[in-house]
Amino acid sequence: MNQLPILPGIEKIEGEMIAIRRHIHTHPELSLKEHGTSALVAEKLEEWGYEVHRGIGVTGVVGVLKQGNSSKMLGIRADMDALPIPEQTGLPYTSQHSGVMHACGHDGHTAMLLAAAKCISSTGNFNGTLVVIFQPAEEGDDGAQKMLDDGLLDRFPCDAIFGMHNMPGIPVGKFGFRSGPFMASTDTVKIRICGTGGHGAMPHKTVDPILVGAFIVGALQSVVSRNTDPLDTAVITVGAFHAGEAPNVIPEHAELHLSVRALRPKVRDTLIRRITEVAQGQAVSFGAQATVEVVEGQSLPPLINDPHATSFARQVAVDWLGEEGVVQDMPPIAASEDFAVMLQACPGCYLFIGNGEEGHSLHSAEYDFNDRCLGTGASYWVRLVEKFLC
Repeated sequence: MNQLPILPGIEKIEGEMIAIRRHIHTHPELSLKEHGTSALVAEKLEEWGYEVHRGIGVTGVVGVLKQGNSSKMLGIRADMDALPIPEQTGLPYTSQHSGVMHACGHDGHTAMLLAAAKCISSTGNFNGTLVVIFQPAEEGDDGAQKMLDDGLLDRFPCDAIFGMHNMPGIPVGKFGFRSGPFMASTDTVKIRICGTGGHGAMPHKTVDPILVGAFIVGALQSVVSRNTDPLDTAVITVGAFHAGEAPNVIPEHAELHLSVRALRPKVRDTLIRRITEVAQGQAVSFGAQATVEVVEGQSLPPLINDPHATSFARQVAVDWLGEEGVVQDMPPIAASEDFAVMLQACPGCYLFIGNGEEGHSLHSAEYDFNDRCLGTGASYWVRLVEKFLC
């Protein structure tokens, strides 16, 4: 089925890996509930001769394969969790778990790394230690951090770590790289406004938190436009405004929920500081009070690719596919990824593989991972291992 570049060793097992991918798609599991998926991964790795470590980061799995006498250690990570989205693809292998689906391609990421792991175990064409990392809870619940807290990089001190994500809108099988800041930080911020409630017909006897909230929403628009460099990526989105129940009652409280994103840590700090100052300043001007909370467990740093690791990863693709196999001038994106936490602890690179220029976007109920890029992605991992551990 695959006319894209693919190594012979991967081509031999491509059908098997597509079947595994579709099995995982049929049986999706939410963050920290990936019991069936992690069991499947662990069983396959053991079958192929890997030393398998289960339960790292609750449901994470790590496979270790040693060959030769080199002390070099390479980590490659794939994510396993699904999303709480009812599937609407109509595929024969559609989700059998109501309200849960693989709408981001983690089933494909897992299958690509499994395919590479099997191929590498059969060829043994490397010198050093390969660590394949199957991470839970990328979509929430701090899966990367949980694996680090369980000693991932203490137990397996990798010299570098790499990860890959499929990307709709990029030609299928093409690879995208960017050194430095590549994906944005994310913070969920809650602003709670405390006023004085009362009758809707007597607003002069109240301090209306809805009015205060409306002014805060407006004032927040100045933070990106006037407090950050126009050339820096910065996003403040007010996604929820909760207040009141009845049209003739002015409530005592109102609450705003914000999504805040930046590509650079300094910009991130500026956004959080100015949100706090703007919210509290606007509230005081009306005689109200505002408290600002950065929600614990719902924050990620920017994903920053190491320049040397990124140059190496890109060259692996160019040596294999030529410049035409690589997206030129890959732009950064404002979406977030918890692999950023691992890159803070270990140098490495996060890269994209094209899922096709047509088709549905990530996190869509109609999205499906493109099986045509499975063999190419797996082949890339094999090439990277052989180049890094040579």
